[in-house]
Amino acid sequence: MLDNMPRGTICIEDIEIGMTRSLRKVVTDRDIELFAEISTDHNPVHLDDDYARDTIFEGRIAHGMLTAGLISAVIGEQLPGHGTIYLGQTLKFMAPVRPGDTVLAEVTVTDIIHAKRRVSLECRCTVGDTVVLKGEATVLAPSAKFD
Repeated sequence: MLDNMPRGTICIEDIEIGMTRSLRKVVTDRDIELFAEISTDHNPVHLDDDYARDTIFEGRIAHGMLTAGLISAVIGEQLPGHGTIYLGQTLKFMAPVRPGDTVLAEVTVTDIIHAKRRVSLECRCTVGDTVVLKGEATVLAPSAKFD
């Protein structure tokens, strides 16, 4: 299930500090299996219940980069949106995401350099009240002047 804000593009000329966009998604077993296939990361902590029960997580968890991909979706689809180019991203994984968890991925504009079309974004993912991922992204935003 995806619960997104409207998709599209917010051009650099219309971006303001403090703007926030988000999406909400339930992470399913299928999502984890597909991510394992796409990434070729078949670590059993993600795929094998018996193995994962004996880890520090005491059960299966989603790939951290699957969760980070939700940040990418907010940036690429909403803020700034279509035409955005990623320049950099930092990530800190704070807590596991488990199959069935609903993840809220949010980005907030923290800085804008209009002359270079650069936008800095605070990024975070939560499950309920728990922050599971946080970081910062720098992107090149689309411009209405180049359409």
